[in-house]
Amino acid sequence: MTIMITRRAALLGGAGLAAGSLALPAIAQNAPIRIGGLTTLEGPFATGGQDAFRCVQMELERINHTIGGRRIEFIRESSNAQADVALARARKLIEQDNVDIILGPLSGAEGIALRDYSRTLTGKTIVNGSSGASDTTLRNPSPNFFRFSTDGTQWMAGLGRHIHGMGIRDVAITAGDYAFPYAQVFGFNLEFCRLGGRVTQYWAPLGTTDFTSQIAQINRSNAGAIVIVHGGTDGLAFMTQYAQAGGSKPLVGGSIMADQTMLSARGPHRRVMMGMLSGGPIADIIDDPTWNDFVARYRRRWANEGGFASPSIHGVNYVTNLYGILAGLRATNGDLSGNQAAFQRAMAAAEVTAPTGAAVKLDHNRQAISDIFLNRIEERGGSAVVVAFDRARAVNQTLGMPEAQFLGLGSPSRDNAGCVA
Repeated sequence: MTIMITRRAALLGGAGLAAGSLALPAIAQNAPIRIGGLTTLEGPFATGGQDAFRCVQMELERINHTIGGRRIEFIRESSNAQADVALARARKLIEQDNVDIILGPLSGAEGIALRDYSRTLTGKTIVNGSSGASDTTLRNPSPNFFRFSTDGTQWMAGLGRHIHGMGIRDVAITAGDYAFPYAQVFGFNLEFCRLGGRVTQYWAPLGTTDFTSQIAQINRSNAGAIVIVHGGTDGLAFMTQYAQAGGSKPLVGGSIMADQTMLSARGPHRRVMMGMLSGGPIADIIDDPTWNDFVARYRRRWANEGGFASPSIHGVNYVTNLYGILAGLRATNGDLSGNQAAFQRAMAAAEVTAPTGAAVKLDHNRQAISDIFLNRIEERGGSAVVVAFDRARAVNQTLGMPEAQFLGLGSPSRDNAGCVA
């Protein structure tokens, strides 16, 4: 097996030429299935994107890059978390690399752009990577776009209720000014505000490096806790500057804050992150044998090649979506004929198990219904780890609310942040 690690190279697995169960032309039977992987290897989420490709590569190696008797070629492409760049790279994968399926992207606005692009395609499918904007599938969904990972609103299920139950009535929320944080803030506020909680929101564009003014305002406020919905280099900048400013308020993290992409970085931020609560689709420590096996395999494969102490949220989400693709290919014996209609039907009906051990199935919008974990950052064995202490099972995209009622609340945005009394 040959593995090409360059940015634009294909991952070439062992060829398998076993005959399928359907009588297909030889060229169709023997032709490789081409999956285009699109993630962020540039910009603020580059470390998460790198881990996404690590985890996908590990799982393709596990099946010898073969399914239904057909070889899988994995062609890598990079974005930078900007929608226009992601769209250009997706077009390149479809039009120049002639991929059958795109797995990606990573960030929220990118996901909405690729959903819209998928509507223009015939005989191609886009399956989400880790992007978590709720509107990607909730409003105006595309029949060619599937998401086996839960979204940013789902990831906050139970967290607002838990914080209110701790006796905290006022929080300051600092968040990125783009689609994914809007979804996270919306999910937290729906619970917290409906219970009588009050929020003050501070927004910052993606790529912000100076949070000192914002931190000074928050430290002077009456907020009983700070909810931090940043990630990547933005999250690291906020937490570093908050620690340097002597911040001492209890912290609540957005899902990509409490992750090894943050905890693996050295600096003063790790001190203030101890005890941080968060919600999301993964934790470093989950009492589940499927997760323990996945983590052990990840560590064996990547311990000496740049891997984290535990798989990242982006790596797990990309693999969960890869499992959805593989389930569809397995059900159709690798047959992508008929404009992929049978393959897409098989994916829509698939039920898979995420690396965390959580059951995943899709709703009528091809959006995941799955488990969400409540987590706490703890020091164990000299390392900072995210520990799951509770979970909400089978969380749907409207958090249990009737869909029409949920849609009536409007699309998450900086001006519609879900704080409905």
